[in-house]
Amino acid sequence: ECVSGCVCPEGLFDDGKGGCVEEKDCPCIHNNQWYSSGQKVAVDCNTCTCQRGFWSCTEYVCYGTCMIYGSGHYITFDGKFYDFDGSCEYVATQDFCGDKNSSGSFSIITESVPCGTTGVTCSKAIKMFLGKTELKLENKDYKEIQRDIGDDVRYWNRTVGLYLVIEASNGVMLIWDKKTTVFIKLTPNYKGKVCGLCGNFDDKSNNDFTTRSGLQEANALKFGNSWKQSSMCPDVTEEIKPCDVNAHRKSWAEKECSIIRSEVFKICHSKVDPNPFYEACVHDACSCDTGGDCECFCSAVAAYAQECTKAQACVFWRTPDVCPIFCDYYN
Repeated sequence: ECVSGCVCPEGLFDDGKGGCVEEKDCPCIHNNQWYSSGQKVAVDCNTCTCQRGFWSCTEYVCYGTCMIYGSGHYITFDGKFYDFDGSCEYVATQDFCGDKNSSGSFSIITESVPCGTTGVTCSKAIKMFLGKTELKLENKDYKEIQRDIGDDVRYWNRTVGLYLVIEASNGVMLIWDKKTTVFIKLTPNYKGKVCGLCGNFDDKSNNDFTTRSGLQEANALKFGNSWKQSSMCPDVTEEIKPCDVNAHRKSWAEKECSIIRSEVFKICHSKVDPNPFYEACVHDACSCDTGGDCECFCSAVAAYAQECTKAQACVFWRTPDVCPIFCDYYN
């Protein structure tokens, strides 16, 4: 039977843009965008080239990144997104896993304290143990403490724009914005060998909630509580919803955070899902009710912008009115 419409002549293929091409010139699709034959895209640390309608990618093994930001938001090495508001010191990540006698070369502890009156918590200080060296990052600065036991692990520190970067010879890197955001990067040889709030870095996000005793948890609170450093700290028993406590701030928070879902970030929406970052932004903007609310909002938007940049979608979202940075000061 007859069907109306356009088809390509015999031997040619639809290129998705209303034209017909030979098989060797077939385009590829990535994040709902078409790429012509020969075009390249970067995916994490690999480069993919479009060839005859299929992607051909390099197979480098990439650094893993864990992000902790704002009031209790975590993105694990394997990309699991969750919230945990505990007021205590917690193991963010370490390679002292398994039995009690297992040796390891590093441990990173995050200290969370209440920020605002609703009970949500923010990272106040970070301790980084590298062999016998302890680094404490607090109040926009860091100090080094030498301990008696442990190996010598060399490290370097440098300032990059807003961030303090600490890179160690054992393949651990910590990037801190001197406020409430910290990125922990690990080389691939730590895959499956770490534990803590950042998960186990085995490329599977469904087993990231592994407690200190090695059990799989479905609940973020039970998982988070198992990684506290001191038994004196109380367990977290309920998830805090600051917009319910501060209902008068909710509409302001939603209005400000709508930038994440707006045209400003349009080129990133197909690459990084904006919804979890929007929810986290509203949560933070509601909770910062003792001053510093702009800083909380800016950190939340910056977290999304950072993920966009990683996905090759560079967004210029800061303006003189929205979270300005005085570049001359940082240069």
